[in-house]
Amino acid sequence: MSGTDLSHRTDVGGLFRAHYPWLCARLRRHLGASSSVEDIAAETFAQLLESPGLTPIREPRALLTTIAHRLIYQLWRRRDLERQHLDQLQHFDQPQASSPEELLQLTQTLHGLDRTLQRLPGKVRATFLLSRIDGLTYPQIAAELGISQRSVSVYMTRSQTLCAQHSANEPLHQRSA
Repeated sequence: MSGTDLSHRTDVGGLFRAHYPWLCARLRRHLGASSSVEDIAAETFAQLLESPGLTPIREPRALLTTIAHRLIYQLWRRRDLERQHLDQLQHFDQPQASSPEELLQLTQTLHGLDRTLQRLPGKVRATFLLSRIDGLTYPQIAAELGISQRSVSVYMTRSQTLCAQHSANEPLHQRSA
């Protein structure tokens, strides 16, 4: 580990100790007493830790708020997608409608895919979600995230590879259940 890496980790650790309770309180205003508050606060600091620590952070609360808001939006997008999918399933005729067991299995699959996507770095995951959930084009994603279109293409390939691996492993999980 280089001195810069250790310094960055130390800086993020100090920010965590100084601002974690504040961030949780701020998130509670948006999410209520949700169990997601602490998860989003922790993921905020994890993303900060993953980012290169080349420049000092002048306004840590503003940065933490921005990262946390992006995570909240991602959470809401996932919930909306899940809700839309379940709504679509309810509109099928009774013979085609899924049983409660099938709905549970589908929900578990979606949660498994979400856990798989959580393994991706923030910008890679955001690229995938902006493409698949929001339907943005590569140039729109590049502008939204402040990255090149080439990076968008590389990130999409990386996320699609991980999703393909998840899909290949999914039947194994279902058989063992």
